[in-house]
Amino acid sequence: MPRFVGLLRGVNVGKGRRVPMADLRRLLTEHGYGDVRTLLNSGNVVVDSRRTSSAAVAKDLTARIADEWQVVVPVVAKSAREFDAIVAECPFRAEALDASRMLVVFGQDATALQALEPLIALAESGEFHLGEQAAFLYCPDGILASRVADALLGKPGRGVTTRNWATTRKLQALLQS
Repeated sequence: MPRFVGLLRGVNVGKGRRVPMADLRRLLTEHGYGDVRTLLNSGNVVVDSRRTSSAAVAKDLTARIADEWQVVVPVVAKSAREFDAIVAECPFRAEALDASRMLVVFGQDATALQALEPLIALAESGEFHLGEQAAFLYCPDGILASRVADALLGKPGRGVTTRNWATTRKLQALLQS
């Protein structure tokens, strides 16, 4: 079966939109997903699925979470091949940077990424790159000091979710194991 990563946006932050990872693993296993694994408590799940498209996986995960917990959680899903392409597209020498200050911005489709184009004007020299498969943001002074990271919390960021480089690489390893 094809393997996918599901990236849940904005879960388990504060008191709202709680999705317990152990319960998510159980729920997805009960609904036919195989080898269900989660990473951290921030909404990262790797699954094997009979579905063949990442859009279908994203739609199903969103629906299952809404049915189980009565919360609407946007989900971005990527196949293992798509995820590898995103990591390879990174324009920064990421291994030489502070992985906690380097963000990968995942969107389900090109439309979600195109919505990020206005953020280019907010970026300091070279800190934001809008790629074909994802966007990449390096915040040398910290994420809280980045105007682009702040803007991702608003309207342009509604269709995307971010993971830092360390988490991205851990997810890639899970997809490959």
